[in-house]
Amino acid sequence: MEFVRLDGERLTLVFALDVGGGTADCVYCGARLPEGEDLAMVAAATARGRHESQPDTPPVPGVLPERKHGWSGTPALELRRGGVRIETDCRLTRWATGSQAVHFMFHDRSTGIDVGVRWVIGEGDAVTVGLTLANTGKAPVEVERLAALALPVPARFTEVTRYSGRWADEMQEHRRTIAPDGVSHASATGKPGFSGANWLLLHAGAAKEDGEVLAAHLGWSGDHWLALEPDAQGAGDGRAMLLMGAVLEAGEVVLGPGENFASPQAVLALAPDRSALAQAFHGFLRKAVLPARADWPERKVHLNSWEALGFDLSEAGLIALAESAAALGIERFVLDDGWFGGRRDDRTSLGDWFVSPDVFPNGLAPLIARVHELGMDFGLWVEPEMVSPDSDLYRAHPDWCLHVEGRERPTMRGQLALDLTRAEVQEYLFERLDALLRDHPIAYLKWDHNRDLFPAGGQRFIQTFGFYALLHRLRAAHPQVEIESCSSGGGRIDFGVLSRVHRVWPSDNNDAIERLRIIPAWSQFLPLEVLGSHVGPSPNPITGRRLAMDFRAKVAVFGHMGVEADPARMTDKERECLAAHIALYKQWRGVLHAGALHRLAHPDPNVTGMMVTHADKALALVAQTAFSPVFDAAPLRLAGLEPEARYRVTLPEPWAPKARHYLANPDAWREGLVLSGTALMTQGLALPLTHPETAWLVALERLPQ
Repeated sequence: MEFVRLDGERLTLVFALDVGGGTADCVYCGARLPEGEDLAMVAAATARGRHESQPDTPPVPGVLPERKHGWSGTPALELRRGGVRIETDCRLTRWATGSQAVHFMFHDRSTGIDVGVRWVIGEGDAVTVGLTLANTGKAPVEVERLAALALPVPARFTEVTRYSGRWADEMQEHRRTIAPDGVSHASATGKPGFSGANWLLLHAGAAKEDGEVLAAHLGWSGDHWLALEPDAQGAGDGRAMLLMGAVLEAGEVVLGPGENFASPQAVLALAPDRSALAQAFHGFLRKAVLPARADWPERKVHLNSWEALGFDLSEAGLIALAESAAALGIERFVLDDGWFGGRRDDRTSLGDWFVSPDVFPNGLAPLIARVHELGMDFGLWVEPEMVSPDSDLYRAHPDWCLHVEGRERPTMRGQLALDLTRAEVQEYLFERLDALLRDHPIAYLKWDHNRDLFPAGGQRFIQTFGFYALLHRLRAAHPQVEIESCSSGGGRIDFGVLSRVHRVWPSDNNDAIERLRIIPAWSQFLPLEVLGSHVGPSPNPITGRRLAMDFRAKVAVFGHMGVEADPARMTDKERECLAAHIALYKQWRGVLHAGALHRLAHPDPNVTGMMVTHADKALALVAQTAFSPVFDAAPLRLAGLEPEARYRVTLPEPWAPKARHYLANPDAWREGLVLSGTALMTQGLALPLTHPETAWLVALERLPQ
């Protein structure tokens, strides 16, 4: 037995390599071990003897589980040759280690298959894992399954949190014990979807504890599958196996002799608690995934035209909206749906990406010029991957959509999906988008994707590569343009798309109470600067709730702030309040978008607390959504501070009118209370949180010693 050790700043991975048996197993995943730790003893400490109802030589699924030797779980790879399933027997033949990386190479002698498994510890101690498959045989091989990740889960993790959701209600957390029947899921919509199943948390300890947590994610923008399977018999060591991968349909991936194929990457992170886990993912995303920071400036405040005007567009109306936006301090004006072709409703013209002469008889130039005069840049909504049956494009090229010959072409939202695997479709879309960006000074594209991919004709996997290719080509031609991934809200959010875009739209639901659940859930994995966070209208068009501007605006500060409402329909006081919060966002975005996020616990389940620390500053949000059962709510305990340091604490104004009257000493809060990090994290701050829809911002500045 040989051993390989990988170390991050706080993490150690230990792999046991059985050269004779041909396996590689992750036998330790945990806090960084001391230098000189005896790795053989680490493995021996958790080794299990053979028990009844096992093969005489218990199988070791390891990092490449197969069905051989009696393993009964889901295999990492499934192959066919000539329509016949291959019973693989891949044996470890060699391995290579580098800086915080190991690459295991397996070979199946009888079929001529090589499999590479690569584990890398990167930024934030996040671990990336991926598999490659090469056909060294003489006949083609059909790939039915290739896992991106096969993780033997340490036995101390006994609970799992998965995510579900629907339109306007994304990322609902569900935590339960890992039951004997395990977890199995596969999506079939052509994108990650609202179910959120390619985000997973594993917990060590009791359900009420925020203890050690291990998270996994598949960085892939198409269909995905996962399997979390406790070991009932098999290896008999008490561990579960976690596998994740992209869904492959029959015939999508066929490797000829000498050809190879790589899975998408999976990402793992291990942390002592959920705040530390968020910081690990955020650090990895900022350094290793997102487009280089040089490509995009500070996160500008948006105003999007949709909730204000819908399809009721005109040059005069849009200019009036832009002028009212600029008066609030808005920095970017985004023209949403309805600007092209005959698009007067959502049943027509997708694919006809030409400026509508009916709406803009003078083109977009006068509107954009006025937007620039007002000190804002200009953004535009597009949905390039879709086509309306009622469009010039569809009438000219009805075969360009995804379809099955001789079958019906069912629509969703009145539209069909274009076949991005076709070169002529790719070329048309690039030409139209490139022309728009060359002919107009457009700084931002809101890239929407509102339809599931059906019927796909067995090519949803390669359709995703077509989407990636189009994005890559467009960004190469226009690197200064920022792009948002939207898919009816949060239907296509993953590390794969985030390596190609600059932000995502977490949900179409702008109701601030709903966002107090949605944003914290997404921010478990994604930093605030990529999460669009807009002030919506009141009453909210989705939930019907009426919420005060102070509450809506404070919630929207924690993210990439924007406005999705018509300022002309606001009262003078509402506009004044919103403008003040936009100014606060600009003052604090340097902290919010570069710092460490902390989840703040509170005994009242209706109180949500988040806090970001960066250098010598910190900003917290605390919000109450229901009527408190006690008049004087428990103090808010802060996190992430230096215990011995002293901080000046203020409550940035404006304050909620119904809550400000309950502050014991408003002048003291304006001047600032000076407290130690220990006092703030232990005793906390007593803030008025009695009434529903009350929110406070808490600002901290560390004082010189």
